[in-house]
Amino acid sequence: MNLNNQPTLDDLARLFAARKDRQDSHILWISESGEVRLDSLAPEIGEAEFEKRTPSMRARLRTYHRGKGYVGKKAAADREFIGRVYQTLQQTWGVARNRTEVAYIDRYC
Repeated sequence: MNLNNQPTLDDLARLFAARKDRQDSHILWISESGEVRLDSLAPEIGEAEFEKRTPSMRARLRTYHRGKGYVGKKAAADREFIGRVYQTLQQTWGVARNRTEVAYIDRYC
């Protein structure tokens, strides 16, 4: 999903539905090209190390910890949650796209 290509709520929901909440923690981030990624966060790699290993990152949300229900099919079906994440991503991208440092988002719109 790319924020420069007028993505929809359904695009974001599909991104969340494609992950398994019980397998890993996940990190939602935006690349310098506007691509939104929801990647697994290996237990041995913390958030800071993930950020360091991802130089194209322009913004990221707080980590969705394993087993908390923030990713997966149930999360994707929660239209209010997905809507808030979507709105937050759109608003953040407007500011973060021209920055070189990573914007950290710890709350939703």
